[in-house]
Amino acid sequence: MTHPFIAQLTGRFASHGNEPYGEAISQTQHALQCATLAERSGCNDSMIIAALLHDIGHLYETPDDIDQHDLRHEEHAANLLRHVLPEAVWQPIRLHVAAKRYLCAVDVQYQAGLSQASQHSLALQGGPFDDREAEAFLRAPYAQDALTLRRLDDLGKDPAMRTPPLEHFYPRLQRLLGA
Repeated sequence: MTHPFIAQLTGRFASHGNEPYGEAISQTQHALQCATLAERSGCNDSMIIAALLHDIGHLYETPDDIDQHDLRHEEHAANLLRHVLPEAVWQPIRLHVAAKRYLCAVDVQYQAGLSQASQHSLALQGGPFDDREAEAFLRAPYAQDALTLRRLDDLGKDPAMRTPPLEHFYPRLQRLLGA
């Protein structure tokens, strides 16, 4: 029997997944690319599903709001997922924006390599961490997984990349929902 969350997820991607989010691809394409890259890299089910769902908070936003305010999509996603999926999925999602801010603080080349949309959202999200914030981030549980997720997020923006459909990831998601 399919978990009700999968039906809800399918509906949300169907209704809002084709919306752009500042990159040359849609929300759904970005999610599928990140999950596909995680799968190809040999990541575990939790990281693959985190990659698939890391921006799900955007699917609940009004597109006009995205350019003007930080709507804390990572917190919204974590709140949506914490009651149905293991911590190893929603914690890296909750921290993936902090991971970007951390990487920008410790690696000037990283920040310079961000897409224009990611640079814009970085400014809305508070910019690079200061030294104290960077140290605190590294001490957080799941910080290393969040850094992995962040790197997948940065790579999952290729308009030419081919991916499997959303349903390809459902068996992994179903296993985690049953955990």
